[in-house]
Amino acid sequence: MPITQSDVLYTAVATAENGRDGRVATDDGALDVVVNPPEVMGGDGAGTNPEQLFAAGYSACFQGALGVVARQEGVDVSGSTVTAKVGIGKNEDGFGIIMEISASIPNADGATARALVEKAHQVCPYSKATRGNITVTLA
Repeated sequence: MPITQSDVLYTAVATAENGRDGRVATDDGALDVVVNPPEVMGGDGAGTNPEQLFAAGYSACFQGALGVVARQEGVDVSGSTVTAKVGIGKNEDGFGIIMEISASIPNADGATARALVEKAHQVCPYSKATRGNITVTLA
């Protein structure tokens, strides 16, 4: 169910200059980075790229969702990590992305860890935003 403007708790604002070959910065100055396509896509690889930024945001958000569901389930996820891999490639109408989310949860057995990851995928705002739009594989 979509949220309304009155439901918004926080809004992040970032501005890009020159697209994939320029700079992106947040309005508060907390983030200000050079963006550049990876070498395989014609860039020099000198800066970061939008896929890395998306992977960083998604992994942090998913880790937060994992913590929420773990607390609800009474599972200790201290020391856990979440890795997001973002792939970009050509598709029938230009370019598209795919995701792989993997989690390492040292204090949980395999079945419990898998269940937590699946539940986190249901509540993570990034997962909700991308559901039905891109392929996301959980590991």
